This record gives sequence, structure tokens and C-alpha cells, in this order.
Amino acid sequence: MKVINIILAVLFALFAIVQINDPDPWLWVAIYGLVAGISGFAIYQKYSKGFIYTGIAICVIGLGILFPDLTDWLKMGMPNLVETMKTEKSYIEFVREFFGLGISLVALVFHFFQMRKKESK
Repeated sequence: MKVINIILAVLFALFAIVQINDPDPWLWVAIYGLVAGISGFAIYQKYSKGFIYTGIAICVIGLGILFPDLTDWLKMGMPNLVETMKTEKSYIEFVREFFGLGISLVALVFHFFQMRKKESK
């Protein structure tokens, strides 16, 4: 698990760094930075219930807010999201953010179960 935690910490730190040029960098740097920090502490088997629960709550709320944009994108026939890095159409940004939150949620749920496993020992 240590290797997975290292990979997650580095990956989410990189996600946070590339968000600096985003229109709303403070939000995404904070979210990805939180997941990177949780992953970094998990390398040493250190877990904070508060941070993990807060991260999960933020991701679930964000996914709920962005879900209508995802359904609109699906109704459009799932047009390409990666043909250009520019977000010329609004759905591109919202769907990318939805998937970013989804990936963050998966990582946080992984850490939640790691934390629970450690607590049960």
C-alpha cells in the first residue's frame, strides 16, 4: 500500500500544480492538495478522519452540483473533451471538473478504507 500512497501523493500534487492556470485555481489546488496531503500522510499510516470525511463531503457535493452538466454532455452524444486544452465550450470545463472530483473521491474512499483497516487492528 505504501507504493500506492506514494503514487497518489505525487499524482495529486501534480494535479494541484497544473491547476494554477485554471480560471478558479484556489478551489482546485485546495481539493487536489487535500488529497495529495492525505495520501502523503497515508504513506506513514497517519490518517485524519476529519480531513478524509471533509474531502469526501466536498467531492460528493461537487459531483451533485456538476451532475446536470454531465447529463447534458451525455445527451449531446459525449463530444470529445480532450481534442484541445482550451475550454471553448462550457460543458468541457464542467465535465472535466466532474471527472476530477470523481477521481478524487475514489482516492479518498481508498484512504477511508485504509484508515478503517488500520483502526480495526
